[in-house]
Amino acid sequence: MEWKTDWGLRGRMGFTMFLLFALYVVFIGVLIEVFNVEIIFTLAMFGAFSFAQYFFSDKLALRSMGARKVSPEEYPDLHRRVERLSQQADLPKPTVAVADTQVPNAFATGRNKKNATVAVTTGLLRALDDDELDGVLAHELAHVKNRDVMVMTIASFLSTIAFFIVRWGWLFSGDNRQGAPVIVAIVVSILVWIVSFLLIRALSRYREYSADRGAALITGKPGALASALMTIDGRMDRVPKEDLREEAEMNAFFIIPIKAGFVGKIASTHPPTESRIERLRDLEREMETA
Repeated sequence: MEWKTDWGLRGRMGFTMFLLFALYVVFIGVLIEVFNVEIIFTLAMFGAFSFAQYFFSDKLALRSMGARKVSPEEYPDLHRRVERLSQQADLPKPTVAVADTQVPNAFATGRNKKNATVAVTTGLLRALDDDELDGVLAHELAHVKNRDVMVMTIASFLSTIAFFIVRWGWLFSGDNRQGAPVIVAIVVSILVWIVSFLLIRALSRYREYSADRGAALITGKPGALASALMTIDGRMDRVPKEDLREEAEMNAFFIIPIKAGFVGKIASTHPPTESRIERLRDLEREMETA
């Protein structure tokens, strides 16, 4: 089967980004009204933050995971796999990174196809066989091909700003001169964060299905990725809770979400593993009969 544009994914991305844009226009308007700041200054401030987020998101993601870029001499087999799969996906070879952690997982980051990084953990390299590892790497390359990293970075940025206003706004709300306006900004920020949270999670879950299908088309082996998902999901229970908590914030980028406590259960960025495996099995049967 050849790679086809996923118009369902593009439609959902476009609709979600439109809703987020409308939401953030209202959010910025409230901030301007509450704090009486100039609109040019406000737009410049958000533009500067957006620029920094867009260009440095890959470095921030790698640093937060403790991942480092590795050379072909250090991980020759991993580099060969990424290069071969990139050719099959018609993509430039991304930078390869490895995180030294027991958590068996992988993620992709970077602002575009030419500036992408695919990272895996040492726990993943130990857990999977050759075909399963190819399936996971192809899944991450499908994210790059679909521009998921860029879209999710942009979509989540102002939601993060709203979260920090909520978090730190209470420090200033006790000031008699600023109390009421700051509380208004906090309330609006809470609403913006909640709506953004729901929209982004819905988009994130659908992009995982799309990346699974993309991986199957790149490798021609949907069953290998299904097997990898089962292996990774099963091994999560053996990972120390401290390691899971440290990495839970990267859930949106992982191939399997970290299931850490209450937050991990309600903030699902991924569909149920069972549902993903079922779809991959259906695709495998479809490819066998094609």
